[in-house]
Amino acid sequence: MQTIEIGAGAYAGTVHCDPDALLASDKKAKDFLAAIASRGLRISCLSVHGNPIHPKKEIARAHDADFRRCCKLAQKLGVEVVATFSGCPGGAPGDQSPNWITCPWPTEYTDMLERQWKRDVIPYWVKTTEFAKKCGVNQIAFEMHPGFVVYNPETLLKLRAAAGPSIGANFDPSHLIWQGMDPCAAVRALKGAIWHVHAKDTSVQEWNSRVNGVLDNKHYSDELNRAWIFRTVGYGQPRQFWCDFVSALRMVGYDGALSVEHEDSLMTPREGLEKAIRFLQSVALQEAKGAVTWA
Repeated sequence: MQTIEIGAGAYAGTVHCDPDALLASDKKAKDFLAAIASRGLRISCLSVHGNPIHPKKEIARAHDADFRRCCKLAQKLGVEVVATFSGCPGGAPGDQSPNWITCPWPTEYTDMLERQWKRDVIPYWVKTTEFAKKCGVNQIAFEMHPGFVVYNPETLLKLRAAAGPSIGANFDPSHLIWQGMDPCAAVRALKGAIWHVHAKDTSVQEWNSRVNGVLDNKHYSDELNRAWIFRTVGYGQPRQFWCDFVSALRMVGYDGALSVEHEDSLMTPREGLEKAIRFLQSVALQEAKGAVTWA
C-alpha cells in the first residue's frame, strides 16, 4: 500500500489536518482515516517538526505543546511514527536565538555545546520520550538537519544513547549530501534506528562550492549562485546512488515509506512530485526479498 506523511503542527503546519478537531471528535477522526484509505493510502507518519528547546520560551512552549498533541493524535489514529527535529537551544542564559555550534574553538563554543546538551537537550528528550511512550509512540524520528543539535548520525546516536531507543531517524539524505556525508554509509551506521525516510535530493554545484565551500546562507531562490540546491530525486545524485540507497535501507532492515518531500525550486510541486514518483518506482524495491536458492 502507498503511504502519505501528514503535517500536524509546528513548522509543518496543520493545513492537511486539524489535530484539535480530530482529537475532540471520534467521528472526524474516523472520517479522516476513511478519506485516506479510500484513496488506497495509509499514514506513514505524523510530522511535527519544531524547536521545543528554543531559547524563546513562547516558541519552545508552543512547539512542545504541538509535539505532545501530535503524540496523542498518533495514538488515536494508530500511527506508529512521529517525525520532528531535535531542536536547538541558545548558547548562554539570556539568548533569544538558537545557537548551532559547529566548531570547537575558541573554547567558549565547546563550553556552550556541553551546556546545551546537559542543560537543555538531554533533560528535555528524556522527559518527552517518556510522555510519547505513554501515548504508544515508540518511534520518534529525528530529521538530521543542520541548525539543530542532531544533524548527523553521530549526534543522533548520542541523543539515542541518552534518551533511549525510541529515538531514531527520519532519514533525509539531502541534508547529509551537502554536508559531505555518504548517505549509504550513514544508513549502515544507523542500523536499527531508522523509523522513516524522506526521498529528497541535493545537487552540489561545484562551480560555487569549490570557491566558497558548502556553508551557504544565500536564499534558496538564488539557485545560480548557491553552493548547493535541493532537487527532485534523480536531479541531484545519479540513478546509481538511489539504487545503492534503497538497497542499503533494505540491508539494514528498513522496508518502510520513501516519503517524497518537494523542495525543488526549479520545478512546480506537481511536476516535482510526478517526476519523483516515476523515478522512485523504477528503483524502489517493491517485493519482499527472494530466497537465496543458488547457494
